[in-house]
Amino acid sequence: MNRIDVPIAQLSFTQKLDLMEMLWADMAGNENNLESPAWHGAILNDREAALNAGKVTVSNWEEAKERIKKNVA
Repeated sequence: MNRIDVPIAQLSFTQKLDLMEMLWADMAGNENNLESPAWHGAILNDREAALNAGKVTVSNWEEAKERIKKNVA
């Protein structure tokens, strides 16, 4: 596959966001073609084990967003 050079530095912020959204939509539509790296599976297994052992807790997305907002404010 040939490399495509895009003058990213010359794009506006909105154009960059549009480009990211187009790339994301295309990649998400072809997720069966994407292979996660081995380290990703290992991290997920470690996190699941920690959850099962009661070492960590989970929160819903709304709670997580509020916590993040407080931590960055």
